[in-house]
Amino acid sequence: MEPVDLTRRLEPGMPVYPGDPGVSAEPSATMDEEGYRVTGLSFTTHVGTHVDAPAHMEPEGATLDEYGIADFRFDARLVDLADGDGLERREPITPAMLPDDAGDADLLAIRTGWGDYWGDERYFDHPYLPPAAARHVADLGCAVGLDAINPDPTPTPRASDDEPEGVPAHHELLGAGRFIVENLALGGDLPERFTLRAYPLRVDADGAPVRAVAE
Repeated sequence: MEPVDLTRRLEPGMPVYPGDPGVSAEPSATMDEEGYRVTGLSFTTHVGTHVDAPAHMEPEGATLDEYGIADFRFDARLVDLADGDGLERREPITPAMLPDDAGDADLLAIRTGWGDYWGDERYFDHPYLPPAAARHVADLGCAVGLDAINPDPTPTPRASDDEPEGVPAHHELLGAGRFIVENLALGGDLPERFTLRAYPLRVDADGAPVRAVAE
């Protein structure tokens, strides 16, 4: 297959996790004044299509610099939950919806269908992984990629009282040393198996934006 870009564009006004600062891109040098262009960028380590390292949630978790570049090349298996009737708003993704055996895959790319709402308020009311489902994925030895902003429920006024509190899916996955790749643009034309290259910016941090490419 030809390489497929699964990356969301970094730009001002893009969706960010509620309460996080947005993206800014301001000229620091212009063609008219300096004779060349330079843009000053400001964003967090968890903006756009990005990878969470264990240090994001785990007090003793590893940062990105503790991994080699090959650790961000994944044998991915697509789990397409957007087929048929699809998922409902804020629906839990149960272990029964996920494979019992990942085979030789080391990342489950979960297509919820909520990527279609990128740029809309509905994007924040995505389906989520309850602790048991996240634990199931970790036990399979897999990382998780999602077309959503969060494997846990994202706080919005439409949250219900029976949703998990905090970020238990993050803890289940990151605590087991499994990466989380969020805000993937998982289109409907991906094959069931592909290689996902999600190379982060080279920064020793709790996460970073990636250029995510399926091959």
